[in-house]
Amino acid sequence: MTSSTWLEIACRVPASLVDQVADELVALTGSGVCVDNQTLDTFSLDTVAEPPVVTIKAYLPDETSARETVAAIQKLLDDLVPGAHTVAVVTPVHQEDWANSWKEHFKPTRVGERLIVAPTWEPYAAEPGDLVIRLDPGMAFGTGTHATTRLCLQALEQILASCPAANTLDVGCGSGILAISAALLGSGPVIAIDIDPVAAEVTTENARLNGVEERIAASITPLQLVSGRFDIVVANILAEDLARMAGELAAKVAAGGWLVLSGILNEKEYVVTSAFDRLFPAPATVTRDGDWCCLVYRATP
Repeated sequence: MTSSTWLEIACRVPASLVDQVADELVALTGSGVCVDNQTLDTFSLDTVAEPPVVTIKAYLPDETSARETVAAIQKLLDDLVPGAHTVAVVTPVHQEDWANSWKEHFKPTRVGERLIVAPTWEPYAAEPGDLVIRLDPGMAFGTGTHATTRLCLQALEQILASCPAANTLDVGCGSGILAISAALLGSGPVIAIDIDPVAAEVTTENARLNGVEERIAASITPLQLVSGRFDIVVANILAEDLARMAGELAAKVAAGGWLVLSGILNEKEYVVTSAFDRLFPAPATVTRDGDWCCLVYRATP
């Protein structure tokens, strides 16, 4: 029997018991489990502390037999954490293609004057002069709908409209949207790097979809191992990580080149400017979109 409704069983347990509870849930449910991610404000995992309590979720078809399994899970929690009153929270969820349901919210979007970000599964009739970026972000960040991505795209369009770039470096490439945009807007070879191998793979595939795979090299090469300097360096990551990487990022900008920084909440702009202002001859040009901002620095010619 196939059920169209599932039960999500969420269990909050001490971090020290995560592995044991996960193994027991797999045995009881006959399926995989997931552990809720932390909400982080850093691009580096080195300083992330383990939370004291973690939520583990398991899923069951909403059938009569599920009641027995839920009872067994509750008994497991009572036995493992006696006296803590740890309750297995059961929530009905409708069956859907979780890997793809988000796609209904990703529609063709115009960014700036010429750029159109369009998902691969949505038709779009381009107007004269449009540069259409076909994108399937998969599990990587960057659809053009987030304010920080839009700000970076607008900055790239403005820079490349007036100053041809021999090359571009995209730090934290995600889906490859910024690297691909730079290539379509006329940049020479683009180096795209990320700490996530999935992002490098997705960037490579999206570059192929847009016909610029010969001009974009995506990898997980650490920034400090990237050779050369670049006419444009763009980094859409978080404020604290931009500040931490200030020296390395600035060193990659060629004479007269541009540094585009985003992923910055307005309230944390000072974190970034205090790290970068001393490295450039003039303060950054700042643009804003809602709660987010983008900083553009120009190196000495």
